[in-house]
Amino acid sequence: MWSTPNRLPDAIIAIPPTEAKTLDDFREYYRAIAKAAKRPLFMQTTGGARGIEPTVEFMLELARELPNFRYVKEECEPVIERMKQLAKHRDVIHGVFSGAAGKGMMYEMGLGFDGTMPGAPYSDVYAQIWSLYQSGQKEKAREVFSRLLLMLNTEQQIPGTRRYVMKKRGVFKTMVSRRDKSTLGPEAIREIDFQLEGLRPYFKA
Repeated sequence: MWSTPNRLPDAIIAIPPTEAKTLDDFREYYRAIAKAAKRPLFMQTTGGARGIEPTVEFMLELARELPNFRYVKEECEPVIERMKQLAKHRDVIHGVFSGAAGKGMMYEMGLGFDGTMPGAPYSDVYAQIWSLYQSGQKEKAREVFSRLLLMLNTEQQIPGTRRYVMKKRGVFKTMVSRRDKSTLGPEAIREIDFQLEGLRPYFKA
């Protein structure tokens, strides 16, 4: 979540602990965060210890216990069914969001969910799709979304696409990453640039 040197973040998001052994470990982890942060708290349901999945009931229990735990970024399968179950409890769950690069956002908007939390390279495009859809311009939203999907598909096919786009859009100065090293050949760059040109008319920054 965004913040400035003189302002606290509006909210925080945390994946489950990666070294947990049980759901009780998850519980203690989020209790500690909620107590220390005192800000609105999102749980991302994936990314934690393997073999341990936060159930819908578990999240509802946490929400009833922790006043600032009110938001979920749902990525566990079956995603849509879990989001529907969470959305039935608006008294304690105030925001139900998806992840997975926002690939399902058109359907999810139609179901009345609260948003998606994708990666950063196309934030301005996601915002336009949301605004168009919510203002009733569903066909235009579909048009922009279809261009975005081509880029998301390219990201899956060509490792390093996301860092290349972030550099090309002026967000990063290099493609250096502490996670891994990816080298893009001329064919890969040509494909990324081709698909990116289709999305460029919708860039706002």
